[in-house]
Amino acid sequence: MSAYKSEFMKVLDERGFIHQTSDAEGLDRLCASEIVTAYIGFDCTATSLHVGSLVQIMMLYWLQQTGHRPIALMGGGTTRVGDPTGKDESRKVLSDETIEQNKAGIKQVFEKFLSFGEGPTDALMMDNAEWLLKINYLEFLRDVGRHFSVNQMIQRDSVRLRLEREQHLSFLEFNYMLLQGYDFVEIYKRTGCRLQMGGSDQWGNILSGVDLGRRMVEKEFYALTTPLLTTASGAKMGKTADGAVWLNADMLSPYDYWQFWRNTEDGDVERFLKLFTVLPMEEIARLASLEGAEINEAKKTLATEATALLHGRDAAEAAAETARRAFEEGQSAEGLPTIEVPQAEMEAGIGLLSAYVTAGLCQSNGEARRNIKGSAVRVNDKVEQNEKRVLTLEDLTEDGIIKLSLGKKKHVLIRPV
Repeated sequence: MSAYKSEFMKVLDERGFIHQTSDAEGLDRLCASEIVTAYIGFDCTATSLHVGSLVQIMMLYWLQQTGHRPIALMGGGTTRVGDPTGKDESRKVLSDETIEQNKAGIKQVFEKFLSFGEGPTDALMMDNAEWLLKINYLEFLRDVGRHFSVNQMIQRDSVRLRLEREQHLSFLEFNYMLLQGYDFVEIYKRTGCRLQMGGSDQWGNILSGVDLGRRMVEKEFYALTTPLLTTASGAKMGKTADGAVWLNADMLSPYDYWQFWRNTEDGDVERFLKLFTVLPMEEIARLASLEGAEINEAKKTLATEATALLHGRDAAEAAAETARRAFEEGQSAEGLPTIEVPQAEMEAGIGLLSAYVTAGLCQSNGEARRNIKGSAVRVNDKVEQNEKRVLTLEDLTEDGIIKLSLGKKKHVLIRPV
């Protein structure tokens, strides 16, 4: 039974979100006695966040659901520097235009999970470019830099590991810790925020902000981090053989997102149900107790609930129905990912190898050949073993499509236009 008094800390604890806290008892007391404002920072390095960021987004969700105020901080300023944490080399410096485009793409996700507005528990979206781009360097060194110990900075894992490996660490990146710590102080001054949350790899950076708050504004700040998420087989969460699992629908369809969760390893089902759905704990316990073939029902529930949070209930149920039709009935299901091919191209004929590459089912002709030899390639649900096969209009089904399949779970439709 959790020893926490506040609903927020109880929920995080029972669902497995808590890895480290700077002062668990103090934070619990604060959450039990007042509306707490907390933030998590997201750097704008791509046009979408991926599923590796979902644990942090869900923490902001539960913060708001338990009566507190979340802040999603866009790193419009810090993205210009690059966080060295967990990196073996310097991050590519992005243009201001690219950062703005990335920021616009990332913002879309938060509207799915948080309620924004002017109320005491309504979420805020901030951008550290608002204050970081206006910094006077000499004033920053005098007012902020003097509170940081270089001795301590080089002991942080993000810096120490790069130095031990004799890998380049630019002075630009070395400043990241100062900027993130300063963010915490600046956000406190603007909103009264006293809690920063993040992944366990951010522990050192967050503690720097806690310490800076104590020194600069003489306030007790708090840090809370989540465990580093890996799958039961040890793979990094959010990465698949096909690349990152993006949260924006224009970069990964709701159907493919549903499939990602459906393919969860047996050993991860209970943990992922706790972290990535809002199902009651009693229902999660029931699903987690399923064994044998029944575990697939738990996986389908996980997929549908996780997809509903991000893409809406209708899209989630449509994905589930598409999967059922495609895999259980062997039908050419309309909801599958579709690529459009010019009619003239179809009339001339498309080589099977290039079709699989174009559809994104294989990375190269060589990979397509290997899959053909392994009997993993099917056209309209029939195994195809002729690598010189040419697809034409004659291959269209009654629905006017050609269904390409790789293995049992990957399907793409070709539609002439």
